Amino acid sequence: MQSKLAQGLKLQLEPVAVIFTDKKPEGVFQLRSGDDEGFLEGGRGCAGLLMVAAAKGKTMVFDEDTCGCPGGIAGLCLGSIYDKESFPTDCLLSTGDEALAKTGKTSPFPMGRGERFFATPELADHWMSQFPSVKVPQKYVVFRPFSQLQPNEEPTLVYMFANADQLSALVCMASFHRGGIPSVESPFGAACNSIVFAYHQIGKEYPKAILGYWDLFQRRVVSKDLLSFTVTYQMYQEMEGSVSNSCLNTDAWEKLASRQ
Repeated sequence: MQSKLAQGLKLQLEPVAVIFTDKKPEGVFQLRSGDDEGFLEGGRGCAGLLMVAAAKGKTMVFDEDTCGCPGGIAGLCLGSIYDKESFPTDCLLSTGDEALAKTGKTSPFPMGRGERFFATPELADHWMSQFPSVKVPQKYVVFRPFSQLQPNEEPTLVYMFANADQLSALVCMASFHRGGIPSVESPFGAACNSIVFAYHQIGKEYPKAILGYWDLFQRRVVSKDLLSFTVTYQMYQEMEGSVSNSCLNTDAWEKLASRQ
């Protein structure tokens, strides 16, 4: 499938279709639990990293049993681990060993100063308690580059990696038919969490795009000027159908496009 939106924006990487299915595609890469496959050190795969690999042209498939990262299970709409796991994620997301000592919890590995996304483990707990929990009925989640999309496949979500100029145009296009209705949200979360945040927009009269890939620990795997922009397929089609009449056909965009 060709994307007029991607062509008009001059995206560096392909848009990626997110497909939920009970049929596992053949001949595609599947993350295996505890298997880094050369992607990450330490033997834990990352769905956020594989979001980038898919945008570079490699179809990926995940399921709950083989997703290498427990947080990826939640991010890919395969269920929530935050309300049932025994691992002290609240400490990891906050002040690490300091939080472990404060709470009396233990960790299978030293956490050092922690990730410092939250000031205290209590605040990390508060974030986890509000995390959108989704468990889709389908077994598999497929990330398929648009150039490899099959005729019988209809995405549920679409994500793109875009730079500041391209994001400016995407935000304009997301609001093209909405007037003053907010069209973009930017919630904090792990790299892959934009998937579950966008899933929660399905069925809304005015679904919002999710601006993301804020995870400092995964920013290193994507170009420093790129962020993710994830939308429902309904919203993508609305934007795709508006390309010829949108800001992508203005002198202002033409000047910006010349420096892509």
